[in-house]
Amino acid sequence: MEERYLTVTALTKYIKYKFDHDHNLDEVLLEGEISNFKHNSRGHFYFTLKDENAQISATMFATYASRVNFEPEDGMKVFVRGNVTVYEPSGTYQINVKEIKTSGLGDLYIAYEKLKKELEAEGLFDISHKKPIPRFPNTVGVITSPTGAAIRDIINTIKRRYPLASVILYPAIVQGNDAKDNIVMQIKKANIDNLCDVLIVGRGGGSIEDLWAFNEKVVAYAIYNSNIPIISAVGHEIDFTIADFVADMRAATPTAGAELATPNVDALKDNILFYERTMTKRINYILNENKMRLMNYDKIIESRNPKSVLKHKKELLNNNSLRLNMFIHNILTNKKHQFDILKTSLDSLNPLSIMDKGYSINRINDKILTNINDVKCGDTLVTELKNGKVISKVMEVKENGK
Repeated sequence: MEERYLTVTALTKYIKYKFDHDHNLDEVLLEGEISNFKHNSRGHFYFTLKDENAQISATMFATYASRVNFEPEDGMKVFVRGNVTVYEPSGTYQINVKEIKTSGLGDLYIAYEKLKKELEAEGLFDISHKKPIPRFPNTVGVITSPTGAAIRDIINTIKRRYPLASVILYPAIVQGNDAKDNIVMQIKKANIDNLCDVLIVGRGGGSIEDLWAFNEKVVAYAIYNSNIPIISAVGHEIDFTIADFVADMRAATPTAGAELATPNVDALKDNILFYERTMTKRINYILNENKMRLMNYDKIIESRNPKSVLKHKKELLNNNSLRLNMFIHNILTNKKHQFDILKTSLDSLNPLSIMDKGYSINRINDKILTNINDVKCGDTLVTELKNGKVISKVMEVKENGK
């Protein structure tokens, strides 16, 4: 008899057919704890439903999810109703949930909230205890699994952003019962070595159980007591652990932790170019200002040079001499002009000038005669001419018209 081989697709379709036609799986009521919950942008719920010994994938499409009056969370205990089927692309079975109700919080969630309140009351979350992250680290320490995606993402990010920094890996177990003690040991070792400027402590995403080591009290105290600043980079953006609250800075992902630990070399280059251009402009401005000041000093020094001073004084003396000569000349000219005017006036009033025309002055007893009534016969008359005097006796006095 010839053997007949089935394709994986054919087998999966057969199994799905068996599931879909099993009336016992048409409507199944389950109780379990939510883990790895996702609420996507289309409104669908995806999560894992589990108990102590087993787990099943669960999907709740938006039609049913929109009727849920609470937001499911990891660690929450719930009752669900739905049908069990096979998801062909992955060959896994799952439950399509049509109804979900809370049945209380899971033990892990309760433990998480209790420890969070306890540590917050003790002051481990206080911002006053948080150390600043250095802007330009020489060495970045990473405490995570040596084989996970987180360490590759961190190293690649640091090499791309800030290749000047070196990376030291402190390999740690980040999941399971031994994880908490291993993480604590590596934090202490990094502090003893004292080689790192900053530590990134974390791992990639996972369920609340996978991340639980970072919710342990001993890990919280190890982070709090670290002398080296610590960036907590655990899980995905929606995941919050106790380590996030205690750390000096929280990163949404390991990649984000590497970005927070290092500056961007491209941005630094842009800043350096900007500062270089600014400094060049400033230096050129200062140089030009000093050149102008130096030129002014040269002029001042030159002006105070004895030769320059002597030359200047000589020029000043010559100018003053010229001005003085011109001033004297102007005064003499003015005075001469005034003299000529006065002389002309005086000449016009000088009796001698009148005498040139034949006039004379008559005096009796040194009194100038101006009226005939002042003269009588027998008076001695002195007649002054231009070139001398005539002395005579008055023989007769006649008035005009007689």
